[in-house]
Amino acid sequence: MLYKMLAGTSRRIGALVDRLPSQCAVCHAWPARRVCDGCAARFAQPRARCTRCALVVPEGVSECGACLREPPGLDACFAAVDYGYPWAGAIAEFKFRSDPGWAKALATLLRSTPWVEPALDAADRVLPVPLSRERLQQRGFNQAALLARHIAGPKMDATLLLRLRATEAQSGLPRSQRLRNLQSAFAIEPQRAASVRGQRIVVVDDVMTTGATLNAAAQALREAGAAHITAIVVARTELN
Repeated sequence: MLYKMLAGTSRRIGALVDRLPSQCAVCHAWPARRVCDGCAARFAQPRARCTRCALVVPEGVSECGACLREPPGLDACFAAVDYGYPWAGAIAEFKFRSDPGWAKALATLLRSTPWVEPALDAADRVLPVPLSRERLQQRGFNQAALLARHIAGPKMDATLLLRLRATEAQSGLPRSQRLRNLQSAFAIEPQRAASVRGQRIVVVDDVMTTGATLNAAAQALREAGAAHITAIVVARTELN
């Protein structure tokens, strides 16, 4: 009930913001979308990335060394941009300063990323990474759910993947502690778990750092029988 109420409010706010004239947040051109075409072309150039974790790799390399040594729980992972200027600031405004108006601009960035459209077309369901009840109350909306709604429409399912407990904020934690922090943090809604078997699932989040969150979500989906799991994120940090 809480999620549905907050989701409805964020949809109404987002729809209103989308209709207002805007200024490019990067070059300040007016009128323009949140990020104008010129700035998107300049700061969102496609890069060669590992197909399993989305880290930048040399041209012609499909998987990074870490994923070859220890394959992650994800079958594929796509990131639109590196976590840096101007996207780090945009994402901070989006989720930490309660500005859902960024959802449409960042979703447009995602949909224009190579291989994202085919992954969405092939998916049976698109799931946002869920927030804990406490974080959702603080923020007022789930930024991953807003992104998923914009890129996936009716395929988006915000109630199938559950967060079982609140966890310490991942930012600033070392990799080993991030992994421990998220052990058993996610589950599939029990009455719907059987529906996951054999399905192709896309999981959406805003930022990927170590991959601990997305791989923990993938583990819960894999245990429920998901056949293929792809992660889609706006930004990928350089850390692994």
